[in-house]
Amino acid sequence: MNKSTAKKPWGGRFTEPTNKLVEAFTESISFDSRLYKQDIQGSIAHSKMLAKIGVISDDEATSIEQGLLSILEQIRVGDFQWSTELEDVHMNIEARLTDAIGEAGKKLHTGRSRNDQVATDVRLYMREAVDDIVDLTLQLQESLLTVAAKEVNTIMPGFTHLQVAQPISLAHHLLAWNEMFERDIERLLDARKRINVMPLGSAALAGTSFALDRDMTCELLGFDRPSRNSLDAVSDRDFLIEVSAACSLIMMHLSRMCEEIILWASESYKFIEIGDAFCTGSSIMPQKKNPDIAEIVRGKSARVIGNLQALLVLMKSQPLAYNRDNQEDKEPIFDTVDTVARSLQVFSAMVPSISFKRETMYHAALKGYATATDLAEYLVRLQVPFRDAHEIVGNTVHYAIEQKKPLAELSLEELQSFGAMIQQDVYEVLSLEGSVKARSHFGGTAPVRVKEAIAAANERLAKLR
Repeated sequence: MNKSTAKKPWGGRFTEPTNKLVEAFTESISFDSRLYKQDIQGSIAHSKMLAKIGVISDDEATSIEQGLLSILEQIRVGDFQWSTELEDVHMNIEARLTDAIGEAGKKLHTGRSRNDQVATDVRLYMREAVDDIVDLTLQLQESLLTVAAKEVNTIMPGFTHLQVAQPISLAHHLLAWNEMFERDIERLLDARKRINVMPLGSAALAGTSFALDRDMTCELLGFDRPSRNSLDAVSDRDFLIEVSAACSLIMMHLSRMCEEIILWASESYKFIEIGDAFCTGSSIMPQKKNPDIAEIVRGKSARVIGNLQALLVLMKSQPLAYNRDNQEDKEPIFDTVDTVARSLQVFSAMVPSISFKRETMYHAALKGYATATDLAEYLVRLQVPFRDAHEIVGNTVHYAIEQKKPLAELSLEELQSFGAMIQQDVYEVLSLEGSVKARSHFGGTAPVRVKEAIAAANERLAKLR
């Protein structure tokens, strides 16, 4: 047998060494080495189970565990040499273990395949990743809610079509961002239920003739239950796609926030000032202060959404069961996890640095006839049909534009020329404060409701902590 072929744990059937180009092309150790902790965790649980069912001795299981823990420490301190000849994280660790403890190391792979091994490793990894992303999302929510509590009475224009629509509380706007992240967390936690199913014991695709105690391994690894179908277990990557989709939504939400922050920080709006520590300057224009963090996060949303597309395309034509195509699932999901985590971290840090220019926001809300809807609703309360009220107010706004006056500065006589039923009390609803205060139903922008909404959001957040 060729010496190079003999290094491969699967080399017994082969008579020629692997072509070096093939070896370089097919290796995955350059990226799946990050699964080392999960791989060792799964192997220790598997060896304990093998000892329980009598496939290996207790002493061998102890030797395997001690050897694996030693390898774990070697990897953590950077004293482990990864080999592309050994292809992946699984065979690298197994080969080192066998070198260290001898024959017992060769017994570890009994009753399993790299197919169920990698599926287990990835699920363990994704379980931790989801927990981390949920925690980071909660941190961002805390930042938003802290800022919102200070801005309940700050009035800003609400927009539709990027046109001034109605006045709202700034805190109400921040709470809308918070709602997005609450849904994101719900999606992640729901996906986690399907992540937390154990494939180990499915072997290559059909299970194994050894009487494995899968419930024991399941309990040792903290899974909710073992998989029900060995064929599905080794080929399923739905859980990666689900998490990728949830992460794409997180990035889409962050991108929408970024877009608004970029607009608000512009000279055209001047609603906010972002802390200097979270901006950069221009190499040629000394006056520039650029919202680069928001722009970069907005840009990074594209790669996360692209990773989702890559995973969907990767899986769309695969027959059951495991195929080597699945090696390509790791780089996009690793990149997604890393990108989302970094984006959430930097965003949580940036939010408290933002100062809001309350007076500028208030004056912006005075423009665009933001209280026109309030005037229409005032007329409806006087028994004017809404469509008639809509027309009356439309004519009034047209007149106000010609006179270059806001609605609140029109005289009572001018207003009555469009609707004789209008009385002096109309000015209460034409003020920004009156408009915001009037929307006091559940979910509305009235300060009293916004305060309640912040308290309720903090209670929901606390339950997830």
